[in-house]
Amino acid sequence: MHAVRRLSAGGSVPGMELHARSLWLLTEPVHAVCYFDDHCRDLGKDLGLKGFWMGYFAARTAPLGAVEPSAATAVLGVFAPGMVARALPEAWSIVSPAHVLDERGSRAARALRAIDPELERRATELLPPLQTIVEDAPATARPLFAANRALCDHADPVERLWQLVTTIREFRGDAHHAVLADEGLDGCEAVVLAAASGRVPGEAMRQDRGWSEEDWAAAVDRLRARDFVDAYGEATGHGRRERERIEAATDRLAGRLLHPLPETRAEEMLHALEPVVRRILAAEVLPFPNPIGLPHLDAPVPH
Repeated sequence: MHAVRRLSAGGSVPGMELHARSLWLLTEPVHAVCYFDDHCRDLGKDLGLKGFWMGYFAARTAPLGAVEPSAATAVLGVFAPGMVARALPEAWSIVSPAHVLDERGSRAARALRAIDPELERRATELLPPLQTIVEDAPATARPLFAANRALCDHADPVERLWQLVTTIREFRGDAHHAVLADEGLDGCEAVVLAAASGRVPGEAMRQDRGWSEEDWAAAVDRLRARDFVDAYGEATGHGRRERERIEAATDRLAGRLLHPLPETRAEEMLHALEPVVRRILAAEVLPFPNPIGLPHLDAPVPH
């Protein structure tokens, strides 16, 4: 369990919160093929939507139904409202949420099978513990998690594996956005602080999340007033500690997922996920650095 041992040896994340960080490192790459695999990236275009981002917003929010842009902006957390509004609700006049979901899951499963031909066999070991933690987790105040959990009944084992991992991913995402809100950070400020602390590339993130240069500069000014960034827009010591606190709080909330598993069973599940992730990384589907802030499995754990 190389990834689990590495987390245990470094960092200050205790107990099951430490395993929550491992769970992110060992599930996010499985989910993320839907953003970076070429066939998956073409989903929107193939369905008649206007470009990658309309496809992204349709696919990401389709579990919620034909959601309006204000609600989508709130649950996604870090995207500029205008960027979301350019995609929704227009996407729903072109394609139904149900059709998007069918395509999303089948394309992700196809991409994963191409990367790891043994994944269907591995799924027999992985599905029971993943199903256990998803079924046991509370849905209150976790909208994307709750909506995705209702989709985990696929007959195809690889598609079900991807959907379970996606549901776990959205549980952590819902928790992360709750922590950001509790810390008084709006969507643009959250992205600026992540970039300032080196987690994600700044200018690429500004554009990818739809924030204007004026939005970005105003967010920098607000963070500077709180001593989160310095005069050059780099994270201060206080800002870096705040980022660490945000990640630790996210780990604590996401650690709830692992409550139904004995610690040894959780470690076995993480160990079983590692070869899957290493196949994905070896296929070079995911870029590094990336807008998710996901490090390579052998890189130092980010805070």
